[in-house]
Parts: sequence; structure tokens; C-alpha cells
Amino acid sequence: MAEITAAMVKELRERTGAGMMDCKKALKETDGDVEKAIDKLREMGLASAKKKASRSANDGKVVSYIHAGGKIGVLLEVNCETDFVANTDDFNNLCKDIAMQIAAAAPLYVSKEEVPQDEIEKEKQIQKEQLKQQGKPENVLDKIVEGKINKYYEEVCLLEQPYIKDGSLKVKNLVENAIAKLGENIIVKRFARFKIGEE
Repeated sequence: MAEITAAMVKELRERTGAGMMDCKKALKETDGDVEKAIDKLREMGLASAKKKASRSANDGKVVSYIHAGGKIGVLLEVNCETDFVANTDDFNNLCKDIAMQIAAAAPLYVSKEEVPQDEIEKEKQIQKEQLKQQGKPENVLDKIVEGKINKYYEEVCLLEQPYIKDGSLKVKNLVENAIAKLGENIIVKRFARFKIGEE
């Protein structure tokens, strides 16, 4: 069995636009053969991402946001395709709204794909144990745990979080709306959140 390296996963992600975990899984199933893994992802329908999502987004902005009298700060990188869009009010407002979301809701990751698998497994085990202690029947545990994991994603993943200004939207819907309005691919790339007194 070939060793699946981070570089292989990264290459596959860049070539297909599929999520990290899906790329890892496809590489495992094809014994590390990148070309076969691409075919595998196509079969799974994951490589056929939305048209705009396949376009490279090499422009954008790094924005900063300071909250609560200088007690919380956020640095955020959001990418788009052109500097024209990067300089529009709509794009800048989107960046500001996302930075405020990070300050208020303290996510740990941008997306579900970034959450380490071992962390998900650990969370599943914790949830399963709690449910067993509550006397839930064995045959419904997995279904309930799945729902709880989705809730967990809403807590720790920025794009899955309910938007602080409108709970009927998730942050990813905010980004999708901006893509539709501005006509360019937009990617929330990374962020760092600083809070006084936190390690």
C-alpha cells in the first residue's frame, strides 16, 4: 500500500477542486495513483464542481477587523478572480461581514474539509458514549451521531456557521450570493483570530 502524502492530496485537490477528505479517500482506494484517483473522483461526481468554483481565484484581499475595544482581532484572506471585483463595495462588505463573524463566533476551521479526521472520530466517540448513557437504542445511535456531527461542524467551521446577522443563512450562503452577484469565484482562504489572554 503506497503512503498517501499531504503533497499528493494537495495536488489532487488543486487538479479537481474536490475536498481534502474525498481526495485522501480516492488516493487510498487507488493505491496512491493520482490519475486513477481523478477518475474515481469524477465517478463520485465530486470533480464536477460548479463552473465558477473551478476557476482560479488568485486576486482578492487580506482584511483586518478589530472588535471589543481592541480585545479581539481578525486577519482574513478572501480570494476572487480580478482586482476589479476585489475593489468593489460588495466584495469589501463581504470580507468585513466574514471577519465580524470570525470575531463573534470563533470558528476553528474555514470548511468541513479542513477538520482532521481523527478529531471527527473523537467527537463521534464522545457523542456515542453520551447517547449510550442516556439509554438510546443501539440501532439509532449512528443516525443521531450524524446529526450531532453536523451540529459540531456548525460550531467549528466558518462556512457552516449560521450567519450572525441573519440566522436563516449560513456563511457559505453569503459567499454563494456574492459569487452570483459579482460573477466571479470567491474563496475564503484562511483566517487568524486573536483574543487578549488566549493562548
